[in-house]
Amino acid sequence: MNEALKTPDSSESITLRELILKYTRYWYLFLLSIVVCYGLSRLYLRYSKTVYHTVGTIIIKEDRSNNRTLDLSNISSFRSFFSSYNGGRINNEIAIFKSNRIISQAIDALTLNIAYESVGSVKTTGLYRVKPIEVKFLNFNGTYKTKGIPKLFFEILSKNEYRLFNDAKTISEVHVFGEKVSLKYGDIIVIPDYEDPSQFEKNIGLIISVEYRATEKLSNSFKRNLSVENDIENSNVVTISMKSVNPEQSEDFINELIEQYNMDAIADKGMVAKKTSEFIASRLRIIEEELDSVENDKVLFKSGNRIVDMASEAEISLTGAYEYEKKQVDVQTKIELAKSVIEYIESSEEQELLPENIGLDNNEVGTTIQAYNQLVLQRSKFLKASTPKNPVVLNLDNQIEDLKTNIVSELKGTQSALEIELKNINATGFKLDSEIREIPGKEKVYRGIERQQNIKEQLYLFLLQQREEASLSLAATSTKAKIVDYVYTSKTPVSPNRRYILLLSLFAGVVIPFVFLYLKFLLNYKVANRTDVERILSKLTFLGELPKIGKGDDELISTNDRSILAESFRILRTNLQYFFIDKLDKSDKARNIFVTSTIKGEGKTFVAFNLALTLALTGKKVVLVGADIRNPQLQRYLPEESRSRKGLTEFIIDDDLTVNDLAAKSVYNDNLCIVLSGVIPPNPAELLMRQRTMDFFEELKDIYDYIIVDTAPSMLVTDTVLINHLADVTLYIVRAGYTDKKLLEFPKDAVNDGRLSNVAMVLNNVDMNNFGYGNKYGYSYGSEKRSLLKRLFRW
Repeated sequence: MNEALKTPDSSESITLRELILKYTRYWYLFLLSIVVCYGLSRLYLRYSKTVYHTVGTIIIKEDRSNNRTLDLSNISSFRSFFSSYNGGRINNEIAIFKSNRIISQAIDALTLNIAYESVGSVKTTGLYRVKPIEVKFLNFNGTYKTKGIPKLFFEILSKNEYRLFNDAKTISEVHVFGEKVSLKYGDIIVIPDYEDPSQFEKNIGLIISVEYRATEKLSNSFKRNLSVENDIENSNVVTISMKSVNPEQSEDFINELIEQYNMDAIADKGMVAKKTSEFIASRLRIIEEELDSVENDKVLFKSGNRIVDMASEAEISLTGAYEYEKKQVDVQTKIELAKSVIEYIESSEEQELLPENIGLDNNEVGTTIQAYNQLVLQRSKFLKASTPKNPVVLNLDNQIEDLKTNIVSELKGTQSALEIELKNINATGFKLDSEIREIPGKEKVYRGIERQQNIKEQLYLFLLQQREEASLSLAATSTKAKIVDYVYTSKTPVSPNRRYILLLSLFAGVVIPFVFLYLKFLLNYKVANRTDVERILSKLTFLGELPKIGKGDDELISTNDRSILAESFRILRTNLQYFFIDKLDKSDKARNIFVTSTIKGEGKTFVAFNLALTLALTGKKVVLVGADIRNPQLQRYLPEESRSRKGLTEFIIDDDLTVNDLAAKSVYNDNLCIVLSGVIPPNPAELLMRQRTMDFFEELKDIYDYIIVDTAPSMLVTDTVLINHLADVTLYIVRAGYTDKKLLEFPKDAVNDGRLSNVAMVLNNVDMNNFGYGNKYGYSYGSEKRSLLKRLFRW
């Protein structure tokens, strides 16, 4: 075969350049997609709300009493309890920060439940610190205070008047600034901001929307956006942050939240100090009565026994017992103090705060009382937002009862230890008494009375001191949260990320058309270019490609035609000449060229007619025969008056007819004659099998140089197969964008089975972008006229 007609190896892999050109051919889709995606991203950034990150850092200070060194190594139960308590203390403080109670207090303090917005034509902007008007809600009707009020709109008409309306347009009223307005929700007053009159005049015509939202519902929204975290492990450092579209509001809210937390902590400390003061006051009253009683006994004893100064008389005898008595007094004082505390605890109500710093040497008791008071305060806070049956409250109740039992047990143990110590001291006292037995018994009685007086006086002075400390603690206002870093807002917004969105839009602008084209190529089951044909029909000769005809273009070529369609048929004509050189001998016999396809609609009649015209332009005598006697199509290219002529069917049936009776010169070219198919017979296959059909083509060979035969579709009917042995070459037409790739298996099987011979492929209706293996060379030749749009998007 001539080298010009060789088919490329179907196994040749697609190069990277060809793959790139396959997509860059649609560069305009990528450009359009990038422009659209970039424009949408800019539009999104223009009207989306910018979110900023506000953050502050504090340290939660330890209570002074917590700094004492504890030695609980001998009490395993206390050790485990305090270990878990200290580990979760910061989490408890964080829970207070995020509680609805504290958040609601901060919202109410800043009146954040009233939202102001400036209504624009496209975008609504929130107003916070600078507002042209302020709406005060004087009272509420029904449940509007707890469920909120729909948006109200205020249009500033002048320096003195405004128009009030709502979304439903059920309210539309003009009012004067400062007057009370009664609505179904309640009464309101609108106050203008006249601080800068010139600035206020600029707001005339502005529409402000105002919405009152229930604090309880709003607190949940703030809680979702609020983050309180202990970032540094085993530390008291807490970071409070919040994301919001209004950074000024976020800063004020976090500052107010810290303030409310400190106020809450001060209130807790005041409760403990107040309860301690009440306990000390009650004990002072009892001690005063007891002290008066002892002093009265002393006076009665001295007067009854006529004693003025017994110290000088017993000075020598009592010198050795001085230290002993001092210890005895100290121990008895502690015993009395322990009894008093036990009596108070056993007589106090459940879950009631206990006095701290009661003066016992046992640090374990003081630490346990302090832990008990903190749990009582924590339980009180949970009860404000929960019920006594809450599992957390029940757990706290159990811990409180356990601690209370431990406190009483520790106090009784301390009392027992003191009583044992007192017994030992008394035993020593008996020995001393034997040494001073010479001292009158009256001295002993007097010493006992005086000792009781000293005990009561020391206890009384100690309670006075504790009362002063409690008073100072009650008056103290030190904050619990110390600021490490003041609240600040980052200059760069956290959302939307402009750079990320713009890069994403450019990426999407490239990916979207790529995915679209990939799916298009993947799901496309139609033949697109000659590569699709050669991949399946690699053993068949490919003679040429014919371009797609646009709307309004001529379907038939003419003399001196310089269109791409005409050039394509000239190339097909030239390739046919080379095909004949390889396939046929060099005799002067006419060439039978059959034109067929797989199914109807692939353009075989169009190819046959234009090929006949192209051959006729060379001066050769050409006859075009309509052999598709089931569905004739040649008539659509002929004048109306010539469509009723006799044709091939009549020739086969009527032995008296000759070829010259049927062939008529075409109006398109004098060298072209046309033989129509004739009437449609009831038995076309049997008709074509007659000898008369063979005689018809033999007569044509004696008259014409080329015989172009428009046959029936090969897969649908058997007509073409029956007469294919008469063809010197069978042009098999495939239509790009129409023929299913699976249908290419039919000509392949037909050639392998011998049903069709001398077959050469022609691809019809090829888009210019797909010319020549998908136009991989990037060139075309001809004088095809293109519209402005086609010239713009031409590769």
